[in-house]
Amino acid sequence: MTTVNDTEPGTVLVDGRAYPAEAVAGGGAYELFSEAPAPGFLRMDLPGRWAYHRFVPAAEVTAGHHAASTPESPLCAPLSRAMSWDNVHRMSQRPPRDRQAAELIGSVRASAVVRRGTRMVMPLSPDGVIALLRGRLPHGFCYREWDIAHLRTPAELAVLGAGGTGAQEPADEIAYVLRWRAVDPRDYMPSAGEAVAGLVAMPPHDRVGAAVLGTGFAPSSSELIPEWITADFADLPLPAHAALVAYVPDGTEIVLYTFQPEQRGWLRLAGPKWRRLLHPLREISADQEYLPVPRTDPVFSRLIGTFRGEDYEAVADPPEEFRVLAMSRAARYPVESLRRRTRYAHWRGAPCTVLAADSNWVRLRLCRPDPQNVAALGAQCYERGVYEAWAPATEVTDAQDVDIRYPL
Repeated sequence: MTTVNDTEPGTVLVDGRAYPAEAVAGGGAYELFSEAPAPGFLRMDLPGRWAYHRFVPAAEVTAGHHAASTPESPLCAPLSRAMSWDNVHRMSQRPPRDRQAAELIGSVRASAVVRRGTRMVMPLSPDGVIALLRGRLPHGFCYREWDIAHLRTPAELAVLGAGGTGAQEPADEIAYVLRWRAVDPRDYMPSAGEAVAGLVAMPPHDRVGAAVLGTGFAPSSSELIPEWITADFADLPLPAHAALVAYVPDGTEIVLYTFQPEQRGWLRLAGPKWRRLLHPLREISADQEYLPVPRTDPVFSRLIGTFRGEDYEAVADPPEEFRVLAMSRAARYPVESLRRRTRYAHWRGAPCTVLAADSNWVRLRLCRPDPQNVAALGAQCYERGVYEAWAPATEVTDAQDVDIRYPL
């Protein structure tokens, strides 16, 4: 599956010139087409009517742009002669120096919001893809697809490498991302303020990836990209139709797998032409039609729904469908209420989420990592902002399941 379509594209105006174009990511960006080479255009590997294409954010389209039926809130900045885009970008890349700067960059960041159904993305290394196929849940730094829809090549997506599971190098020929729809806004927090205050102060030898700026924006020399973290760095249950996606050097998007919650597994969609994209995934067979996700251990973050007064494990298919998890289609009843149940605990005073447990040891992830509790607990940084440790079960206190309720 690629972004190349057989339908006739419309026409948009970019930099004073008209191009055939198609909207991508719900209108967050446009794919421009050309029969001849042009600045910024890449040669397409797939044969078709057009030989070259280019991706631009919707903000650069000056005519022919049609709003999407369910648009995301665009990032807005109060530009003026005294406040240029370059000034705003510089302010996003360093902690505010005074209250006025903090209020201005805070207002820009607040214009980007996550709503139910927002398409979120998380960059992944090959090891991160394997971990998801084997049952790991998404957590940590993530982004709205709307804000990065114009970044399509591995070199361009490398700017997000610091936020994912292992940095992606600009020279990589394949970029992997996880894409899903947000179940509820309360599952996400801007990477700003108290939520990341400890990470901002983290010394370089105790972190993985780029420093956390604390402004709510990703580190970048050219892009203004709002970033989020999953609330408390907790695992989020995967909604239906989450996808593992690959991008190749010509900007083509290929859906490798989609998540099927009833089977608790991933359905492979990549055809024979794209099997090579699975080769970097060690121990994953490129010819396997269906990769089940084995779960023998308890899942400490899951969706719970109520139907006729009884609790059941639930499935989310945002923005509108929430149902009982059942193999039989006839038993997939719409739930009357929905909540995310996540297990929290404390270890030596530090709040954590529980990832795994047995009679002797508990695997914990810090909710608010800072230099002090990371050092005191001996927590290890496994990816940007994510700190985990094994704790003796006898030292873990206040372990309890916490329900985060979602309005339906």
